[in-house]
Amino acid sequence: MSRTRSPLLDRPGAVEADGLDAGVAAHYGSDLREQRALVAGQAFVDLSHRDVVTITGPDRLTWLHALTTQYFEGLKPGTSTTALLLSPTGHVEHVMYGVDDGETFWLHTEPGAAAALVEWLQKMVFMSRVEIAEVTDDYAIIWRPGAPAGEHLTRSGEDSLGGHEVFLPRAELAGLEGAAAGVWAYEALRIAAGQPRFGLDTDERAIPNELGWLGLGVHLNKGCYRGQETVARVHNLGRPPRRLVLLHLDGSVDHLPAHGYAVRASEKQVGSIGSAARHHELGPIALALIKRNADPDAVLEIVAEDQPTVTATQEVLVDPEVGLHVRSRL
Repeated sequence: MSRTRSPLLDRPGAVEADGLDAGVAAHYGSDLREQRALVAGQAFVDLSHRDVVTITGPDRLTWLHALTTQYFEGLKPGTSTTALLLSPTGHVEHVMYGVDDGETFWLHTEPGAAAALVEWLQKMVFMSRVEIAEVTDDYAIIWRPGAPAGEHLTRSGEDSLGGHEVFLPRAELAGLEGAAAGVWAYEALRIAAGQPRFGLDTDERAIPNELGWLGLGVHLNKGCYRGQETVARVHNLGRPPRRLVLLHLDGSVDHLPAHGYAVRASEKQVGSIGSAARHHELGPIALALIKRNADPDAVLEIVAEDQPTVTATQEVLVDPEVGLHVRSRL
């Protein structure tokens, strides 16, 4: 059995997800019912397919502070945080979500991403007193709605979706009690909250300013880090090249648009679909990365070869003029 196949797939009704989320359940019979259970705080989500990395040593927080976009100095145990690693030109290369327990920083990232992340981090150790290890074979992630309540408290912190991620020994997965919700339900809540997912809602050209990660994953009042010049320049001058948008689809077809479907305005392509889901209240929704100058009030079209065209209205997540307010005060 592959370590990426969760034992929770043996629960009644479990249907395995595919693509990046293979190895855990897409749903356990009804993703809409499971969404409602999550909103009510009555279920958890199995994210055990995601990669887990630990960073230990007395210099871990100051070291991460110097390398990443986030402010790590003084990070209190049990505080969840998001951090990015950028290229020298400011493009997003890694996204990490994690929590410090006072001795170890626990982080998780996309399935299959840990090897490259650990390799890069190892090259940056130099004289710092840190140790880095991938521990995906031994530890897994689950997500619960609401604030942590005693359960592995120092390895769990409240996240941007209003829930908390728990790092627990992988051997404990099979014995988890309570109702489980699949990743389809979790993804619907994530998309509705306007939270992009690295590799699905981003591409190799993506910069944090386009994705709404300023403030959440990028601290704007800290020292230098790789790629900071691009982030600061776009923030100060405004008008990033593209912007993340939440699309409300017209529901005229019985399937969701796939990753990469074209987004058009006035018969011109302005972007592409990232991830999509059916929300229990909003109906079919999607995240898309589109050109900054696309009219925020325009009705957009989702287009793919041999598929019917679907229309969509926009909910602005990243202001097209973001950053101009900074310039006006200088």
